[in-house]
Amino acid sequence: MLPRETIAAFDVFLHERGLGLEAVVVGGAALALIGVTDRQTRDVDVLHPDLPVAVADAARAFAARQRALGHFLADDWLNNGPSQLKEILPAGWLARSQAAFSGAALTLLVLGRGDLLKSKLFSLCDRGTDLDDCLALTPSGAEIDEAEPWVASQDAHPHWPEHVRRTLGDLRKRVRHGV
Repeated sequence: MLPRETIAAFDVFLHERGLGLEAVVVGGAALALIGVTDRQTRDVDVLHPDLPVAVADAARAFAARQRALGHFLADDWLNNGPSQLKEILPAGWLARSQAAFSGAALTLLVLGRGDLLKSKLFSLCDRGTDLDDCLALTPSGAEIDEAEPWVASQDAHPHWPEHVRRTLGDLRKRVRHGV
């Protein structure tokens, strides 16, 4: 992920400007923040809230400062890319979010385990990505069983439920056998 030091430095940057943000993050950054994975990611996907203009502007200014110091950070490193996910997650997802980083001006939460797993399983089935993240979460058979109906309901294509069943069946085998 972006190094935790980058998040901490952005916290200081926001604080110095009298800005603050409490946000729910998803994706690779969320998994890294809670210690599930240490894979690299180039951005922090904010699910909620929509980024205030002042914070988005500060994130771009912070990225420019980081690049001046020789650290690559894209202007859109902090973004609302996956915001449509909040429309389809099971009701109550925000209340199930858990703290992952708390600084002077920046508080980052991540989806609760069940919701985070559902989002990753959906990505696995929809785009064929995130297998490593799903494996890193080491879901139990019961967790996959609980998530499957939700994932299967996310696409109206007539073959989608069967695709979900096969994909999650493969994941069950991989998790069980450590493959």
